[in-house]
Amino acid sequence: MTTPPPSLRELKKRRTRETLSETAVRLFLERGYDQVSVAEVAAAAEVSKPTLFRYFAAKEDLVLHRFADHEDEAARVVAGRAAGESALEALRRHFLAGLERRDPVTGLCDHPAVLAYQRLLYGTPALVARLYGYQERSEKALAGALGGPEFEARLAAGQIVAVQRVLAQENGRRIAAGESADAIAADAVRAAELGFGQLARGLRETLEKSATE
Repeated sequence: MTTPPPSLRELKKRRTRETLSETAVRLFLERGYDQVSVAEVAAAAEVSKPTLFRYFAAKEDLVLHRFADHEDEAARVVAGRAAGESALEALRRHFLAGLERRDPVTGLCDHPAVLAYQRLLYGTPALVARLYGYQERSEKALAGALGGPEFEARLAAGQIVAVQRVLAQENGRRIAAGESADAIAADAVRAAELGFGQLARGLRETLEKSATE
């Protein structure tokens, strides 16, 4: 079944949301997150403050909007995997593909705009705190996609997300220290293989059990 294209109304809403987020991030980078009010973001984007809050429930979400599309990404990868492919293998393949295309989510991206955004995000306590909510929802969605006993699925999802986070953090740490994405790419692939290999050994019984229930 073919998914119908978005309506003009939906496209307009998406563009407005993107404009608000991009305007906010630009102002936050220029002046600092705590030095810019929501009212100033709305004025710069030429909308009213109530309109802004119809698109974003909180100031932090203006920045974390970029994570919204990734919130259920792992769950979508598992749900859409090929016949005969394990959930973990699908996630491993997806992560390696992300490294190849230098996806910022993998930490293997040294584009100046991405690095500036990451400094803003991880250097602002309010944003880091809000990010935990996105991570929790991502784990919950992944657990649902894995299936099986709820608690075991939650444990498996937590371990998978933790490994992906550590891999991304290590890549980001090295880039922040001055290394280029290309220079550490081979190491990043080896680290990913190690991380997913450990997951495979530790989760094999749980995931195999989930697949049969």
